[in-house]
Amino acid sequence: MAADDAVTRAVLGVLLPGFTGTSVPGWLRDAARQGLAGVVLFGQNTPDLATTTDLTTALHELAPGLLVAVDEEGGDVSRLEARRGSSLPGSAALGLLDDERATHEAGEALGRLLAAVGVDLDLAPVLDVNRPENPVIGVRAFGSSPWLVARHGVAFARGLHRGGVAACAKHFPGHGSTTTDSHLELPVVDASLDELRRRDLAPFVAALAPDADGGPGLDALMTAHVLVPALGPAPASLEPAVVALARELGFAGPVITDALDMRAVSDGADVGEAAVRAVEAGADLLCLGTTQGRDDGALLRGAAQALEAAVHGGRVPLERLTRSAARTAALVERVRTRRARAGVETGPAAAQRAQHELADLGAALARSAVRPAGAALPALDGGPDVVDLRLRLDHAAGRTAQHVQRALTERWPSAVVHPALDDDAFAGLLATLAPQDVPAPRPLVVVTREPAPGTAERDRLERLCAARPGLAVVHTGVPAGERWFADLPGGPPAVVLACGTGRANAEAAVRLLAAGWDDPPTDRSAP
Repeated sequence: MAADDAVTRAVLGVLLPGFTGTSVPGWLRDAARQGLAGVVLFGQNTPDLATTTDLTTALHELAPGLLVAVDEEGGDVSRLEARRGSSLPGSAALGLLDDERATHEAGEALGRLLAAVGVDLDLAPVLDVNRPENPVIGVRAFGSSPWLVARHGVAFARGLHRGGVAACAKHFPGHGSTTTDSHLELPVVDASLDELRRRDLAPFVAALAPDADGGPGLDALMTAHVLVPALGPAPASLEPAVVALARELGFAGPVITDALDMRAVSDGADVGEAAVRAVEAGADLLCLGTTQGRDDGALLRGAAQALEAAVHGGRVPLERLTRSAARTAALVERVRTRRARAGVETGPAAAQRAQHELADLGAALARSAVRPAGAALPALDGGPDVVDLRLRLDHAAGRTAQHVQRALTERWPSAVVHPALDDDAFAGLLATLAPQDVPAPRPLVVVTREPAPGTAERDRLERLCAARPGLAVVHTGVPAGERWFADLPGGPPAVVLACGTGRANAEAAVRLLAAGWDDPPTDRSAP
């Protein structure tokens, strides 16, 4: 092999791009044949199970060792079920239930679906210890207790293994205590190393314990785009001390960066220098991010050219890249072995069965987790007005999901859904929703996520409560946010804690709204 060919293969061996469409583009075919490490699938690649299976089959036929990864957490963050919403209620709901067996079953059922469609690595579980004010983690976390997150993170990862896929914990060394969205800017975790070890690192340490089959508890580790001054001056994905800490804790597998196109580490246009710095910091796989609306081939070439220049210029030793490729190859071999040993079925028919099983389990779990709070639920005899108060777009979950609104209109076809509005339009809507001389105004349901005091969402909620006492709230944020409703005008409203905005959560929440207190949460052990 020529020297330049060896460099190209080594460079491609640390890259994990996304791509546009449901077929393999030419640039990706070439890269796969030349040693590309793998790909990350997004919702636009996975419109249905059959298409996803065909796509992963084509990728693996091009390069059997290619790693196919997907960001499938369940709940708010889903790629395989992006169009219809996740069948699982998500981590916050599982943490609220606090049944480790149920969390393990959820991980296993999800793993079987992913394995059936040809996915090798799930970029889950989230092991962040969350604070309620966090604008990006929120219901993606199991909760705010290190011990709770550790127990359920371990259970979920072990379930994924049993289902036939590898598990990648994120966002190391911890993204839960931030108040800034790293899709937009660089968050800071201002904590001492001792505090990090007690709070943020504890779940990762627990999950590193060997699995039941003797293999590693975690197959991969994703770094966070957060600045941790106690560890160093660079964002964690670009900070050598962060990977060194992971190795010190005993992790030997590949370290994956969060998407390098995020503004916390990149200007969103040229990820080349970020890629080089990530490799210098010790990362093994560089997630390049979503390519929607971009030239995806150019994004890969830009990162590859920057790395090749770094190799030729002496910044990055070639052996450094080959060691990373070896870690990824070991992961791929391990997941293939686990899948064969477990007898996991693959293909479209197996995927359909796995999805039905996931849906049945997810519905039962959601009905157990989603619960009422505050005042008694009002009688919704007719179609309600529905007002979405969520003002912040959720980048990780795919903007602002509409599964609650969809579930409401399916239950009450006459429901009128009012989208999120600017201040002037909201003032006009508020005037129309005030009861005035109408003897029996339509019921009002509002959707919230972060109505903390001092926020615009809270201000709008207070104005609606003053104008329309007796409204109902579907709260899609963290369950701990229940306290935000205690001192609203007119007293606590009727609230359904949905624990997220995924489809399973939305359907369970609307089921409660339809039945009121007379229909308590379902025991998940019931058929």
